[in-house]
Amino acid sequence: MGFDTSGLLPLSDALQGMLEQLACCCDTEQLPLPDALGRVLACDIASPLAVPPFDNSAMDGYAVRLADLASGTPLIMAGKAFAGQPYQGEWPAGHCVRIMTGAPVPAGTDAVVMQEETQADGDRITFLAQPEPGQNIRRAGSDIGKDACVLPAGTRLTPREMPLLASLGVATVTVRRPLKVAIFSTGDELKPVGTPLAHGDIYDSNRYGVRAMLARMGCDCLDLGIIPDDPAQLRAAFIRADEEADVLITTGGVSVGEADFTKQLLDELGEIGFWKLAIKPGKPFAFGRLPRAWFFGLPGNPVSAMVTFDQLVQPALAKLAGQRFERPLQLQAIAAEPLKKSPGRLDFQRGIMSQGPNGIEVRSTGSQDSAVFSSLSQANCYIVLERERGRVAVGETVTVEPFGGLLL
Repeated sequence: MGFDTSGLLPLSDALQGMLEQLACCCDTEQLPLPDALGRVLACDIASPLAVPPFDNSAMDGYAVRLADLASGTPLIMAGKAFAGQPYQGEWPAGHCVRIMTGAPVPAGTDAVVMQEETQADGDRITFLAQPEPGQNIRRAGSDIGKDACVLPAGTRLTPREMPLLASLGVATVTVRRPLKVAIFSTGDELKPVGTPLAHGDIYDSNRYGVRAMLARMGCDCLDLGIIPDDPAQLRAAFIRADEEADVLITTGGVSVGEADFTKQLLDELGEIGFWKLAIKPGKPFAFGRLPRAWFFGLPGNPVSAMVTFDQLVQPALAKLAGQRFERPLQLQAIAAEPLKKSPGRLDFQRGIMSQGPNGIEVRSTGSQDSAVFSSLSQANCYIVLERERGRVAVGETVTVEPFGGLLL
């Protein structure tokens, strides 16, 4: 695959190497706006109109001309303007127009004076403050100009974008079809949830985490279940995934000491690199290409599988799906307790961040063993400790990465 797999591969090098090989593989289709939630835009959306489409009032009050206020005498109310019911009568000199929020301002309006800065005596309105030109008027196009790009290609449509598009009258959108991802777990010791365990068995948990994260990303998931360490069954699963999906993600079978025929099958069917990553948890990782589908092999340990998916697979799948991807926000925090760390690997420890008296504080969730899944379920962030860093003392500054959409 073009990488030096000797030694430990830095996370940044692994991610860059993958992304350089990937391109969007999802075709486009047009959908009615209500059906497009969660889909990725295939092209920029330009506004077909200005927003707001006309000058309108930002307050309940009175539309005035500054010249009429120069004498300081009360003005006579000529009429009223409401949202959806603009004032269309004559507007003689010495008069004002009662106006409500969102109503079009009458032609010639210099400002809108909020009603709290006025006194009414019947139709005679006294103004207690001198307004500035343009005060409390929302100008046409001040939010969005006509033909301006409102959403770029690659945007995943969430509840934040849907009302924006509706406000522009956009009835249909061109989106990418969902990325189809096949998954399975490997291992003779794995058993489905809901079945009794024999001595030496464990429940298959990784598939549930991977499937949940794929759902958060809007992917279609082909769940092939648990595949035992049997060459014929593994071969059949790989071939089916390659024929029916864009991507195959497996958990287990990629670390030293695991069944060699898994690696032999992958080498036979495609071009796969088995890496040792300089991260903790998650050192064993595989990436490559089957005849039609891309392949990602995650470690078997539960926390390792989740961390490598979150840090490596997520941005790769986003690129394949045509989605714009931004790296997660990272903040600085104060270690509220000592943290164990040995130099050599970039460490994603699971932590609990909170607001302390002197800023953000973070503490460990306890055991950081990659098989202890409670360390992830109790956390709200990663404590990201640099590769060369050692133990962390109380009061030292560390980098924290709050959990985003996949893990919340």
